[in-house]
Amino acid sequence: MLLPALASLLDRDLRALTREVEAYPDERQLWQPVPGMANTAGTLALHLAGNVRHYVGARLGDTGYVRDRAAEFSRRDVPREEILAEIEAARSEVARTVAAVEGRKLPTWFPEVVVELHVGTEEFLLHLLTHFGYHLGQIDTHRRIVTGHASNVGAIRVAELKSARPAR
Repeated sequence: MLLPALASLLDRDLRALTREVEAYPDERQLWQPVPGMANTAGTLALHLAGNVRHYVGARLGDTGYVRDRAAEFSRRDVPREEILAEIEAARSEVARTVAAVEGRKLPTWFPEVVVELHVGTEEFLLHLLTHFGYHLGQIDTHRRIVTGHASNVGAIRVAELKSARPAR
């Protein structure tokens, strides 16, 4: 089934998002604009957490989360701890969703019209994963520019895949 594998990857990427947010030496840097970049890392982190909580948690897992997408892009200077709490809530909602739908077949069509389009559930979930990776890369670039540190945080580690085993 696709959902457990997707949930594993989302959990890995949400943990990478946590590492990115924690890698800013000064939390004010999360909100520092960079010429040529439309969004700050703080904005993107809130957007990613909200996106996962809405589409995976609320729509597939009936968690009751109510998204305020406009606030994801308009809020500023949100403390790091609040951002990290949103990321952790997204991780919990992904895990709860997998437990809630385990053994059931995913709906053929995603249970929400997305930008005025009906989309297949499996394809849309894969889209969400690539969307997450796209923004995670933007956050990594933002952090490197703002902090001046070229170090990486090991954002998408193969070793963190649930199926990863030593080769022998």
